[in-house]
Amino acid sequence: MLNITLPDGSQRQLPDGATGYDVAASISEGLARNALAVTVNGDVRDLHRPLPDNAQVAILTWNDTAGKSTYWHSSAHLMAEALEALYPGVKLAIGPAIENGFYYDVDLGEGRSISSEDFPEIEKKMLELAKNKSQYVRKEVSKADAIAYFTEKQDPYKLELLENLEDGNITFYTQGGFTDLCRGPHIPDTGNIKAAKLMNVAGAYWRGDEKNKQLTRLYGITFPKAKDLAEYLERLEEAKRRDHRKLGKELKLFAFSEKVGAGLPLWLPKGTALRERLEQFLRKAQVKAGYSPVVSPHIGAKELYVTSGHYEKYGADSFQPIKTPNPGEEFFLKPMNCPHHCEIYKTEPRSYRDLPVRLAEFGTVYRYEQSGELHGLTRVRGFTQDDAHIFCRPDQVKEEFMKVIDIVLYVLKALDFPDFTAQISLRDPDNKTKYIGSDENWEKAESAIQEAALEKGLNTVTEYGEAAFYGPKLDFMVRDAIGRRWQLGTIQVDYNLPERFDLEYTAADNSKQRPVMIHRAPFGSLERFVAVLIEHCGGNFPLWLTPEQFIVLPISDKYSDYAYQVKAQLEQHDLRGTVDGRDERIGRKIRDAEMGKIPYLLVVGEKEAQDNIISVRKHGEGDLGSMPLEAFVKSVQSQMVDAM
Repeated sequence: MLNITLPDGSQRQLPDGATGYDVAASISEGLARNALAVTVNGDVRDLHRPLPDNAQVAILTWNDTAGKSTYWHSSAHLMAEALEALYPGVKLAIGPAIENGFYYDVDLGEGRSISSEDFPEIEKKMLELAKNKSQYVRKEVSKADAIAYFTEKQDPYKLELLENLEDGNITFYTQGGFTDLCRGPHIPDTGNIKAAKLMNVAGAYWRGDEKNKQLTRLYGITFPKAKDLAEYLERLEEAKRRDHRKLGKELKLFAFSEKVGAGLPLWLPKGTALRERLEQFLRKAQVKAGYSPVVSPHIGAKELYVTSGHYEKYGADSFQPIKTPNPGEEFFLKPMNCPHHCEIYKTEPRSYRDLPVRLAEFGTVYRYEQSGELHGLTRVRGFTQDDAHIFCRPDQVKEEFMKVIDIVLYVLKALDFPDFTAQISLRDPDNKTKYIGSDENWEKAESAIQEAALEKGLNTVTEYGEAAFYGPKLDFMVRDAIGRRWQLGTIQVDYNLPERFDLEYTAADNSKQRPVMIHRAPFGSLERFVAVLIEHCGGNFPLWLTPEQFIVLPISDKYSDYAYQVKAQLEQHDLRGTVDGRDERIGRKIRDAEMGKIPYLLVVGEKEAQDNIISVRKHGEGDLGSMPLEAFVKSVQSQMVDAM
């Protein structure tokens, strides 16, 4: 008999040779019907593979991220089978699952191409093949047999992949008449795939090297129900309506200029007002939490980043060094603020009584992103981090870490991001060469993060291999209003930079000790945060944050003087707004103000001027009636207090 442990700690005994499907069936018929794959001691495997004894087992369905990934990887194989049927002689490269769907890189051969006009035919063929309910069959093969198979198929891409695979560790998967080189896992059969949509076609160099041949990359997505696909496509349309690049232009928040340079945003007056208000909001919270503001230059000597380790890790991907007339003197545009803050810490002797030292800076940094990876404000070459570094004693780490968690939670609440997961990002245990520092320090840092997250009662997931090169992280992954996942705030524990910069403090016994460094950025970068915020709220910013809280709309020029009086009185109460004094009909002014997503539209005419009142319209809701200015001010101010 096999002894199996389930996620809730309960145990089951099953006959030798039992599979993940057998475990699911022992729990419920419904789970067995919906099962897609299984995790065995943390590894995702095919549902119908025999299980080892004493295994930790979890059944994966469509509701699990790993279940979806397995489903979409299997769908990539189905699309490849359809392409082989429709485009005889096509050569296949790689076809992984991605966050939403999958892609396959293919070589169609000379003179052939695929456009969006071909998508319906491919989709139809995929669903036709799916109806066969072909099982995904795993087979272990020798390297010689694998080479012979793909030599006969004349597929150079699979043959190149085989060069780096060891004999005895090679598997094929077959469904229907299609066989692929693949380590899996896969769903039980193609019958699970009920809806398919090809999303895009693009060029992609083989293995990402522009010296290699350009292949055709075909993106697709599939679902177990047709209604799931319909809902997904509607979310995509909503995402287009919320696109921060579109809304940023319409709301006059930011712009880009080819003459300034790709990936270098220009903040317009309204966007600057929004950005500065975000900064003021966090500055105020930081002062209360005991942070000291600092400012560091936009460049630093090469040696600074050699010491920190950033040059070794990222030097090749940075902007080219700035050379001076002095031989051998080189500077780099600042890629990170932390090396500068280490040097600020060193400007004076520190005692154990002085710690923690909390240094905060809205520091602009520069990183050279490839032009094809730039995307509005979410991927730029110059961005401002709400950076802070806490230098503390080892016995203070957990307490300080928990205080930073409080700040991040305060930010997420004030900006209406209630749905989030805290991702504990740890080292890749199988490839420690990517990181600096001793195992002992890494273990202490990882334990501090795990304990703090547990004590705060955060909903957490653990991801191996996602740590920074100098330390583990707690990344806050938020879901926006239409269900998309974004990484925003981050907190990191670092034992390594204090060693590299020889940072010290004098302990109670008069010995010299190393401080521990905590890196934190609740927003992450202001550019990315604003982009996510725009798309989350569709440009309808929280009332306390929006650049213009009201606009006064005089019915005609006769009431412009009263309109400006209203504006002046509201500004005395720290409300922000403007007057639309254009010679336009009131209907046009209202439409334009609605398009500008200004929260309150204050219409004034003869009656309003005579009675010293305003007629109030709320964006997206319509007419709220007439009221004295004092009543309007009280209502708006109470809303802002409630939001904060």
